[in-house]
Amino acid sequence: MTGMDERLCGVDEAGRGPLAGAVFAGCVILDPAQPIDGLMDSKKLSAHQRERLSAIIRARALAWSVASASVEEVDRLNILWASMLAMKRAVEALSLVPTRVVVDGNRCPEIPYPAQAIVKGDALVPEISAASILAKVSRDAHMLQLHRQYPDYGFDRHKGYPTRDHIRALQSYGVSPVHRRSFGPVRVAILNAEERTEAGSPG
Repeated sequence: MTGMDERLCGVDEAGRGPLAGAVFAGCVILDPAQPIDGLMDSKKLSAHQRERLSAIIRARALAWSVASASVEEVDRLNILWASMLAMKRAVEALSLVPTRVVVDGNRCPEIPYPAQAIVKGDALVPEISAASILAKVSRDAHMLQLHRQYPDYGFDRHKGYPTRDHIRALQSYGVSPVHRRSFGPVRVAILNAEERTEAGSPG
């Protein structure tokens, strides 16, 4: 198979660290005939740059997809395996069959294609950079949607990450249905709420 025949699929996730919301994965097969300038690790781009590049990727890529694993799946499987599940779903949703898959990080999801994990791949491989951008843009949109449902927590600002404001909101308002109960700060908030309830109960 020549290089021109290769359909290299880049895969990356977004949302492993936050205390709330689903974890997302993107995968992209770029079109060598339509190169995209400015692809890099999504964390090094502004929100505006990510949005602009996301639209270009969706328009020019040979194939792309985005998938997720829910909060319930994160809590049941743990965040690593939920991330792998989101990646597997994204690859399976592609409209083209990839000849090879490259994944950001040090572990590959279980997929029926030749796959390679590349540490810091989102900064080294354009296909992974593109996947990281799609995953990040989709996850941010998800958190804005959750903000409209649960405005007290500030999801529009911190996107679910454990900022000081987010921790304070957890302590003030308790744990929402979209928080990851398997994550330490959320478990602490649940325990604190239970202690307050017990302290307030008539003895």
